[in-house]
Amino acid sequence: MDEVLGREYQEQQARQVSAGSLALKGITRRFGDYVAVNDISFEVASGELLALIGASGSGKTTTLRIAAGYEHPDSGQVLFDGRDITALPPQKRGFGMVFQHYALFPHMNVEQNVGFGLEARGVAKQMRLEKARAALASVGLDHAGPRSIQSLSGGEQQRVALARALVIEPKVLLMDEPLSNLDPTLRQSTRDELRAMLHRVGVPALFVTHDQEDAFAIADRIALIKRGILQQLGTPEDLYDRPASLSVATFIGRATILPAEDLGDKVGVTIAGQRREFGATKPNGYSGILTSPHVVLRPDALEIARDGDETAWRGEVVNRRFTGGSAVYRVKVADGTVLEVESGEMRLREGDTTGVRVAREPLPMVAGE
Repeated sequence: MDEVLGREYQEQQARQVSAGSLALKGITRRFGDYVAVNDISFEVASGELLALIGASGSGKTTTLRIAAGYEHPDSGQVLFDGRDITALPPQKRGFGMVFQHYALFPHMNVEQNVGFGLEARGVAKQMRLEKARAALASVGLDHAGPRSIQSLSGGEQQRVALARALVIEPKVLLMDEPLSNLDPTLRQSTRDELRAMLHRVGVPALFVTHDQEDAFAIADRIALIKRGILQQLGTPEDLYDRPASLSVATFIGRATILPAEDLGDKVGVTIAGQRREFGATKPNGYSGILTSPHVVLRPDALEIARDGDETAWRGEVVNRRFTGGSAVYRVKVADGTVLEVESGEMRLREGDTTGVRVAREPLPMVAGE
């Protein structure tokens, strides 16, 4: 099923390449009998941020390395601005790369690190210095040039690595887990800075992350890869509210996913013997009746019901997680189904009885696998 659904996405993505864009067409990479990347196609437009996400071993890092030129595909093409660059080595592609561990040189100060790529390209010393300082200013490190790398925080080192990638005026920016080394507080603020910065640069940007929150916060579009196959490509809202498959719905975010009835533009849901009908959406481009339909109940689509609400499913709070401005409850109803609910209601505790109702429609519906 994954392969069939993935193939449909390949056909959608293998189209005319637009100016200034990075495109992968029909990319396949094998390591012996193992297929790491299976006929993947997508395009990153000029000024667009595309995130590659997936479980460990899904093929996302191999895909990024093929785009960069560090891996050569067994079949398929890498195109920039419509030109086939598949055979070009990394140093001739003119791409900027930010590695997961930044790969900064501890024996060089900050501006020397930033200017290293220019030195390799034969740029004169004074020009290197001017460009390095301008790149550091663009990432908010105007006066950090003389400092040692060891004196910088993790967030500052991340910005130096980004400045080093930007100083060569790259045609494409590639990033491998760019925020993975940051602590949670710094990570949140850096997401906003990184997104704004990349949009200012205005080149195609492709980055790999295992963190869905990073992808949702930074990316314009997200490509979800599973076992080397592109499962879905779309906006964060597409993947969350209109998942293409059960696999996508299960991987993205949190949800209670249950068998349901496909009623066209509605879905029938039976929980603890109580049947309800709600407005529903189907995967983008799909208008038929789904095979083995399932409904996706996101925590933010549910709410704690008032006492006496006959539309609610009643159950026991088996877990409560405080998240700051709200709480997330896991409520177990009579048939054993556990519904996860995000709520501003703070009074409930484990063992309390409460009702749960649908607060937001339409509900996503997907085919079973």
